[in-house]
Amino acid sequence: MVSATVGKGTALGAVLLSLLAVPAHAATTTAAPGHATRTASAKPLAAPDMAALDDVLRTALAQGAPGAMARVDDDGKQYTAAEGVADRSTGRGISAKDRFRIGSVTKSFSTVVLLQLAGEGKLDLDASVNTYLPGLLPDDRITVRHVLSHRSGLYDYTNDMFAQTVPGFEAVRNKVFSYEDLVKLSLAKPRTNAPGAAYSYSNTNFVVAGMLIEKLTGHSVRTEYTHRIIEPLGLHDTFYVHPDTAIPGQHANGYLTPDEAGAALVDSTEQTVSWAQSAGAMISSTRDLDTFFSALVRGKLLPAAQLAQMEQWEPVTSTQGYGLGLRRRDLSCGISVVGHTGTVQGYYTYAFTSQDGRRTVTALANTSNNGSVLNTMARTLEAAFCGASATTAATRSAAPTERHEDIAPAITLH
Repeated sequence: MVSATVGKGTALGAVLLSLLAVPAHAATTTAAPGHATRTASAKPLAAPDMAALDDVLRTALAQGAPGAMARVDDDGKQYTAAEGVADRSTGRGISAKDRFRIGSVTKSFSTVVLLQLAGEGKLDLDASVNTYLPGLLPDDRITVRHVLSHRSGLYDYTNDMFAQTVPGFEAVRNKVFSYEDLVKLSLAKPRTNAPGAAYSYSNTNFVVAGMLIEKLTGHSVRTEYTHRIIEPLGLHDTFYVHPDTAIPGQHANGYLTPDEAGAALVDSTEQTVSWAQSAGAMISSTRDLDTFFSALVRGKLLPAAQLAQMEQWEPVTSTQGYGLGLRRRDLSCGISVVGHTGTVQGYYTYAFTSQDGRRTVTALANTSNNGSVLNTMARTLEAAFCGASATTAATRSAAPTERHEDIAPAITLH
């Protein structure tokens, strides 16, 4: 099911969505004093292909997701699509207004806080982590930049924690860890590479990021997310509730797929997410994540120098890069989008924006540990940014090879 609003809410028929022309972009975007400005693309994007987007969501349901939904914010226009249910027990339909756990999209929030601190002169990205957290790590060569770009070589403890999906989750569902507990789990294993030598995704890095935030500010990460990002942007659906277990307000339940084929889905909605914290414990909505990433690339959250640092890309694949707490995806139509993916038990999130911030999409499927759904949801980016001319039958059916989740990244999905 698709719907759209323009300006203050004029409804449009779904058939017309792919025919809407996107107006030419203005030359520049505005920014807060002292923050970055961006030159907008001179070439307007093709209109979002909402028929293709809805097809992606229906495919995710056929592959095992109870529900899937997306919101596209396009320079004053809003399009939403939703299929399936938010709650299997009641049958309530999923809605793009539902809140959900955003998993590793949290990493972008953590990075923004640290880069703001760098802009305030309180943090040097190329200083050793041990400068700020003496004795935490076994190698003084591991810098803050290495941590934020996943080039520290610190082993990801979630590979062991969730090697068995449901038993691993149930063992930590209500557990509360300290940051130090999680770092110790990582350091019990050999490092994956020398500092700076290679990209190797690890949740340990952003546990360290949370420790840095709290050490440098003297406040909890919840306080810093709230004062530096949530309140300034008016994000009414965004929360850091750790160690509480519930999602406040209207939300989509999450359903974890067991490793055993045919086994019943596990309702994983209520959990501390203490195994992730600053690496993946935030809650948000499609509207708020669209607002966040659009504001980020428009320079509303970071000074120009720090935003440029965030977008220094380390190659991941031939079509993907990783900056500082930020992913880049190169799409079939020749444009690149930036944002982050998110996995937490029961939820897959894709949240990406055009490089000028004028079009943003957030898509959510309320399941996880399902490689088919993970790959399928990646196709929401093609539909949202490349338009009908690019989302041919061939591109609709060709799923990117994600293979790895943001948790237990060493485990290959099938």
